[in-house]
Amino acid sequence: MHWIDASIFVVYMLAMLWVGHYFLKKNESANDFYVGGRDIGKWHIGLSVVATDVGGGFSIGLGGLGFGMGISGSWMLFTGLIGAWLAAVLLVPKVYDIGRAKMLFTFPQFIQSIYGNRMAWWAGILSLIGYIGFTSSQFLAGAKLASATFPGLELTPALWIMGAVAVIYTSMGGLKAVIYTDTIQWIVLMIGMIGIGLPMGYFYLGGWDGIQSTLPASFLQFNQLSLAQIINWSLTIIPIWFIGMTLYQRIYASRSKKEAIQAWRIAGLLEWPVIALMGTLLGMMAKVAYLQGILPVPAPGEVFDPEMGLPLFLSSLLPVGLMGLMMSAYFSAILSTADSCLMAASGNVVSDILKLENSKTSIRMSQWVTLGIGLISLALASTMTGVLNLMLQSYAIMVSGLFIPVLAALFDKSPNPSAAIASLVIGGGSALFIGLLSIPLPFNFDPIVPGLLLSTLTYLSLRNSFNSKISSAL
Repeated sequence: MHWIDASIFVVYMLAMLWVGHYFLKKNESANDFYVGGRDIGKWHIGLSVVATDVGGGFSIGLGGLGFGMGISGSWMLFTGLIGAWLAAVLLVPKVYDIGRAKMLFTFPQFIQSIYGNRMAWWAGILSLIGYIGFTSSQFLAGAKLASATFPGLELTPALWIMGAVAVIYTSMGGLKAVIYTDTIQWIVLMIGMIGIGLPMGYFYLGGWDGIQSTLPASFLQFNQLSLAQIINWSLTIIPIWFIGMTLYQRIYASRSKKEAIQAWRIAGLLEWPVIALMGTLLGMMAKVAYLQGILPVPAPGEVFDPEMGLPLFLSSLLPVGLMGLMMSAYFSAILSTADSCLMAASGNVVSDILKLENSKTSIRMSQWVTLGIGLISLALASTMTGVLNLMLQSYAIMVSGLFIPVLAALFDKSPNPSAAIASLVIGGGSALFIGLLSIPLPFNFDPIVPGLLLSTLTYLSLRNSFNSKISSAL
């Protein structure tokens, strides 16, 4: 990378660290650190929500889908639009009212208000496991991007450099630093994708004629999805809008209930069609470049990683100056999710597992816990290879264990704590077990399918007749 591009990138990273330092001295309590003083407007919240949800995993992952299957990959984020709008109607009003009345900070605290302490503890444990995996996927996305664009930089050093920036500014600044940097990062990403990546890629590859004549016809069709893919994506992504710790924090941080609802509607529209189509189109352009011989061909016996196609394409496409801006755009997407996941996991430990009181002492502990979780996530990322797979596996664990108890909290007039605990343990545990052992499932279903099924059956069967001794044992 040219020194001008490197300088632009370094300036961007330093700016993110400055934001974290700026808010370091402004956080006076856990209320400031975790929910931004509960006075953040709809546009900051909405941009932060979509930046967090899309992030590096979907930015790099969507590029991989576009590279591997074409424009049909954009339907993955259509489930994000559905999930956001359903949550705006069914979840946000109730969570906002309870959160403001009881001054809640975390998702498990909402669970505690419905089911009690024991269920909240289990929810904190499961959320922590899921968000460590999710944070790892973002660090891995950043490392893949960096190693593809900085000659001579190997994946592992790139991973630790990328992770260090996110961990440091998040542990310093808390949620305000996260939300305001998310706004900056989203704007940078949009400028990079709309103003640089798409138009330059289009002309570089010979316009529409060059793209159409190179790609297989199926890549330009929206109906190239299997039923299993539709089920897997729907069950994985729609429910996350009801159980994501990062989303609950932003509901609590909203200035009003009306603005929180509006923020969720804004986020849904930005997910699909905006990011969904842009991400897959850039991945398709990378596929064209690969088929035209522009991208390097893997060595004999090696398989080309679809998620590396987009970073390699951008590195071969962009001139000096624009390369630095585009890399900053993609790193902004990665950081916007990594920081939020770190905040979520830290909140689980401090508020839900350790149950520390809201004070300046808890801020210091929160910062150290955030740092520790960041290091664990980096270590996990160093053992993994696929960004999208790691991200969806983390989703599956959380959704399988938490979605049914949340639905019961919203719609069951008498939600049963014992049945909810059993549902969480069996559903989340089964998804974790199947994923870790890579157990093959029929019809190419993801672990979330049996996980959600077992969670649902467990809750319904035990709702009215759960033995209290089993609850105590859990």
